[in-house]
Amino acid sequence: MAKIGINIATGSLQKEEMIVGIDLGTTNSLVAIIHPESKQPVALKEHNSSSLVPSIIHFDKYGGATVGEDAKQFLIKEPENTIFSAKRLMGKSYNDIKENASFFTYKVIDDNTESLVKVQVGEKFYSPIDLSSFILKELKHRAEHILKTPVTKAVITVPAYFNDSQRQATRDAGKLAGLDVLRIINEPTAASLAYGLGLSREESKTIAVYDLGGGTFDISILQITNGIFEVLSTNGDTYLGGDDFDRVIIQHWLRQSGLSETDLSNNPELSQTLRLKAEEAKKHLSSNETFEAEVNGDRLSITKVEFEALIGPLIERTVRSCRNAIADSKVDVQSIESVVMVGGSTRVPAVKKAVSDFFGKPVNDSVNPDEVVAIGAAVQADILAGNNKEFLLLDITPLSLGIETMGGLMDVLIPRNSKIPTKVGRQYTTQKDGQSGMRISVFQGERDLVNDNRKLAEFNLSGIPAMPAGFPKVEVAFLINADGILVVKAKELRSGVEQSIEVKPQYGISDADVEKMLLDSITHAKDDIAKRALVEARTEGEQLLQTTEKFIGKNATFLTREELIETAQAMQALQLALTMEDKDLIHRKVEELNDISRPYAERVMDIAVSSAMKGKQV
Repeated sequence: MAKIGINIATGSLQKEEMIVGIDLGTTNSLVAIIHPESKQPVALKEHNSSSLVPSIIHFDKYGGATVGEDAKQFLIKEPENTIFSAKRLMGKSYNDIKENASFFTYKVIDDNTESLVKVQVGEKFYSPIDLSSFILKELKHRAEHILKTPVTKAVITVPAYFNDSQRQATRDAGKLAGLDVLRIINEPTAASLAYGLGLSREESKTIAVYDLGGGTFDISILQITNGIFEVLSTNGDTYLGGDDFDRVIIQHWLRQSGLSETDLSNNPELSQTLRLKAEEAKKHLSSNETFEAEVNGDRLSITKVEFEALIGPLIERTVRSCRNAIADSKVDVQSIESVVMVGGSTRVPAVKKAVSDFFGKPVNDSVNPDEVVAIGAAVQADILAGNNKEFLLLDITPLSLGIETMGGLMDVLIPRNSKIPTKVGRQYTTQKDGQSGMRISVFQGERDLVNDNRKLAEFNLSGIPAMPAGFPKVEVAFLINADGILVVKAKELRSGVEQSIEVKPQYGISDADVEKMLLDSITHAKDDIAKRALVEARTEGEQLLQTTEKFIGKNATFLTREELIETAQAMQALQLALTMEDKDLIHRKVEELNDISRPYAERVMDIAVSSAMKGKQV
């Protein structure tokens, strides 16, 4: 059946759909397309401006968001209202990022739980999905402005090491921005496609993709066989990038001018000026031997030799990661046939030389390293649009498949457009103490609440041994075989209790139904995600009330009368907030209850530890 694109904004039919490729980056993001006339990939930009949009969001006092270059100026003026590196928070809980919490200048909520991290700006709370959606919305708007046509479909790239929940979070951000995300592809895969690697069906190759961006570094070893990309290994450092190159130049200049780090922290304007000058110096030294400038009456200079000596240890850290990735991939350096360079920081000649020396061959850097990932995503988008006839697309799932979780939410395990055969597993746990069974309800569809999706099957996993809530580990696995038959298995990992069911995911569903479900998911995206956020906030609030009640019941004797009264009032306020339709209010009351209980919870813990240690020699 021929697919006809519907322009959702106007309802008019379009002859050829424009599917864009998006590189959602930690530092910068951009959009690329395959040009309809020239058939060549291009990164979208206006006239002579840059194709890069800084991944920065500034919120004004009314909650209005500004994204990109215009938000950059607020990094120093209003650091608490300006969000950068939101990608680092995708799919993460506070426990995942607490080691690097000082890196963020805005308020990342420490609720000491495994739930997804939240960012507080003023009275509002944003999830990483919300934040990324602001960047994607800006990219969509920019693409529509340049192309003069509505843009509703996209291929978005993610790092190879992103897990299932980080990929799903990226899809959700796209949906919230009004985009139908046809595929999430790995950044190294996209970079390979931009160089034409893997486009030939007969090809079999092992390649390395070295990606050094503004704030992150990763190296991936890929095996490409018959157009299928397999990541053999990935390694890197999520806090190493071109920003660190700038930092060593600044430190060099501080030594030159006799200033200290404290002088900089007390003078944000000077700090920003030096940072921009350092960036300028780094670029200048790629093709010159010396750089000189004057800042605040101080003559600053640095030579190429000095710069390369300063960044030597940083480059060595990336080479060490390459060595580890090679060891993990179980392939020899000699059998790497191609080395692809990604990220603006790979323009530094010393980086190119070190990578070329390590792999023993010249590197591929003819495609603009800032744009190579977005261009690869556009190549993939072109294949999905059916314009690249030489490339055969494998069978794919027409709609997302998932299970019902707490609060009637749809948790997607296999997103639509996944290649089949495929297998995905995810772990869940119980809500109540001593819970002996779990109902696994399988749904198909794109909406956030299961009520709006199609139920395919349901079974009970019973016989779970009695354990406290949150203790059992139930792995739910979805496997779709080459015939499109879905097998769902649930297994409690501690006891080995297991149950499975076979489902035909396509029964009785026409192409028209599929199209309607997709259209509905985009039309209702904003409402759906708002409902999901409210349900998640309520679930979190209810769980906190239960655990606080349990804790007080056990440890009331260790609390003062004031603490008990304050806690009771905060619990009451939270209970009331749960009846309202305002997720920010619930988050605020959760935060207030956490602030009250944190000091005495730590005190009780200390008492428990010291009494346990009594009489024991350490």
